[in-house]
Amino acid sequence: MHPAQPTMKRPFKKILFAIALGLVVSLSAQAQRLQTGFDVRLVAEGLQFPWGMAFMPDGNVLVTEKVGRLRIITPDGKVSEPIKGVPAVFFQQQGGLLDVALDPEFAKNRLIYLSYAEPEGSRAGTAVARAELKDGSLENLQVIFRQIPKVLGSVHFGSRLAFAPDGNLFITLGDRGNYMEEAQNLSNHIGKIIRIRPDGSVPSDNPFVNNPQAKPEIWSYGHRSAQGATIHPQTGALWIHEHGPKGGDEINIPQAGKNYGWPKANYGMHYNGTPIKHEHAEQGFEEPIHYWVPSIAPSGMVFYTGKLFPAWRGNLFVGALAGRQLVRLTTGDNKILSEERLLTNTLRFRDVEQGPDGALYLLTDEDNGKLLKLSPK
Repeated sequence: MHPAQPTMKRPFKKILFAIALGLVVSLSAQAQRLQTGFDVRLVAEGLQFPWGMAFMPDGNVLVTEKVGRLRIITPDGKVSEPIKGVPAVFFQQQGGLLDVALDPEFAKNRLIYLSYAEPEGSRAGTAVARAELKDGSLENLQVIFRQIPKVLGSVHFGSRLAFAPDGNLFITLGDRGNYMEEAQNLSNHIGKIIRIRPDGSVPSDNPFVNNPQAKPEIWSYGHRSAQGATIHPQTGALWIHEHGPKGGDEINIPQAGKNYGWPKANYGMHYNGTPIKHEHAEQGFEEPIHYWVPSIAPSGMVFYTGKLFPAWRGNLFVGALAGRQLVRLTTGDNKILSEERLLTNTLRFRDVEQGPDGALYLLTDEDNGKLLKLSPK
């Protein structure tokens, strides 16, 4: 027999205290939910597979369409005609016009940067160009980086652009699908993170500048296909995420000269079912700080620093394609502390950025692509 449970023997004050404590906890949780409650509003639509965006000082936003168009969208949702002078792109599968970024001195020089899949006959590779944005057209366009070599295939181009506090430009690249083994080869740009100056020259403190067998633009290597990149608002460090194969999407903080393991280490497996060693460190590789199994196919990435959502300040936001959701991650000491899934089972989110108004903006990956605004209720 179980011992009899005591009844009505707790002091009445303790019962009142427990009730009061529960009420406080309940109200605190409710306040937290209210503080992070949000509405999602349609800003613009009719975009053909939008890929990247960059907010200008006047509140307008530049948006790329993978088909090879660049447009300006006003805060009230007016979509411009395509901007003239965009370079020709290789528009197949994952290839096309990809990311866009403003020069740190954009207000003075009107320079923007575009990453795209550049064609060369039946081959292609990721390239980055910069140009002046003037009166609805791009002028004085200059290609400042080309992935070497150009290869066959139409997947895994990367490619995000992120300016570091020192003014140097990070470019994320992919392994181009069938060339995954080249991610370990320092003599090419496949499966690498690139660091260059805004004019395309190589910083003297890049890790491989004195290695004649390596491309001097390389910052880190052993990456599969990084489609998210952002700068940490306090440390100034580059954070990226990259697609895994069947599982194993990763978040990394790429360090100079370090090897992140692909394709020799990953927490997923190859699509044909071949296993991949999970162990990174014992093979001399860097461990990801976070990974997803199954894959969510992350795309777009930003640290939130605005004032509209005080409870979200310092959080990391990641869009998801296969996952059809927005992921909120809390961080601390270069670690992921917790994860929350927002807008689940809705749309394929290609990019997420913070606007100058403190709202979060999302691009949807579809033929009738949308720009959405997420703001407090």
